[in-house]
Amino acid sequence: MKHIILGNGPAGVVAAEALRREAPADDILLVGNEDAPPYSRMAIPYLLEGNIDEAGTYLRKAKDHFERLGIRQLLGRAVAVNCDKRTVLFADGHFEDYDRLLIATGSHPVRPPIPGIDLPDVHTCWTLDDARAIANLARPGARVLQLGAGFIGCIIMESLVKRGVTLTVVEMGDRLVPRMMTPEAGGMIKRWVERKGVSVVTRAGVARIEAGQGAPLTVTLTTGDSLDCDLLIVAAGVAPNISFLEGTPVHVAKGVLVDDAMETSVPGIYAAGDVAEAPDLHSGRHLVAAIQPNAVDQARVAALNMAGRPARMKGVLAINVLDSLGMISSSFGEWQGVAGGQGVELADEAAGRHLSLQFDGEVLVGATAIGWTAHVGVLRGLIQARTRLGKWKDILLQSPTRFVEAYLACQRPAS
Repeated sequence: MKHIILGNGPAGVVAAEALRREAPADDILLVGNEDAPPYSRMAIPYLLEGNIDEAGTYLRKAKDHFERLGIRQLLGRAVAVNCDKRTVLFADGHFEDYDRLLIATGSHPVRPPIPGIDLPDVHTCWTLDDARAIANLARPGARVLQLGAGFIGCIIMESLVKRGVTLTVVEMGDRLVPRMMTPEAGGMIKRWVERKGVSVVTRAGVARIEAGQGAPLTVTLTTGDSLDCDLLIVAAGVAPNISFLEGTPVHVAKGVLVDDAMETSVPGIYAAGDVAEAPDLHSGRHLVAAIQPNAVDQARVAALNMAGRPARMKGVLAINVLDSLGMISSSFGEWQGVAGGQGVELADEAAGRHLSLQFDGEVLVGATAIGWTAHVGVLRGLIQARTRLGKWKDILLQSPTRFVEAYLACQRPAS
């Protein structure tokens, strides 16, 4: 049996390795579209900080790792899939046939339709090529403007500050990381990074980008203000790589729709990672959860099913953990709360701590935390296990910091 895995990021690599364990004699073709060994995009900020070299981003360090496993690699970009003939067409014009296909093509950075977005010195931060370009321009004292302060934007922000640049961050929302933090928590992070020397402009976007007179770029904001900069980094979100599926019967919404076996609407075709839109753990609604832990779990489940070993995902859980210039924050599950649910929020900005818990009945379904590191995994455990809290739900509504006690009490068998 021949398996094609489109995408050689974390999901593709884990799937290929799991397939080899389960199907020792099968033909496995791992396809990537960058001229580099499989690497982690999440390691790029560490590369920019100088903590690692490019080899440090590689997912597997041994040069012959895939060769030893009998996993063939191909440099190419899929442009079309024929589901009836079970073939994939690549940009160079050649076809590959398959028995099972895994779509793990990940995402690409969104480039908003802003006049001047394609000027030199305007870059995204997504590939090793991007990292090289940014490292060349983001020298100590350079004026850098970053568009976007979501999860990826805040990761980039840390590395830029450590490079010694003068940084301005522009965010359309009213706070930092608005898709993973409550207004109170996101505002707390904003004030923290401002105290660290970062200029933050919220409720604003970039209206146009022009070649500057006294600087490489002049950027006009939607507020009417203009800023000169040496580098503009676009961190305005990502979108799944799914264009090659146009015209196929594979159902696509925001991402590729899959069931709990990670199989698409077409038998024999699976999806995993940033490109997959899978059922949520609590609501059951489909969502794209573009984080590495989910990608790895989905890849293993997809690989088992591709090898004929039935497996199921229990559901996607949104997980975000972020270090914003030393302020550690995390969010899990339905952090914004659910209709008809209850919640509690506790903030102590002077101590650098914030905690929000969200309940659906007696089950904790979401949480946001800042400054909690030693036991924050307990919150994830309670949410992922859908633990029925009983009397502890009311205790936590009054004293949310007692979540570790609640976890321990709910693990003990009833007497």
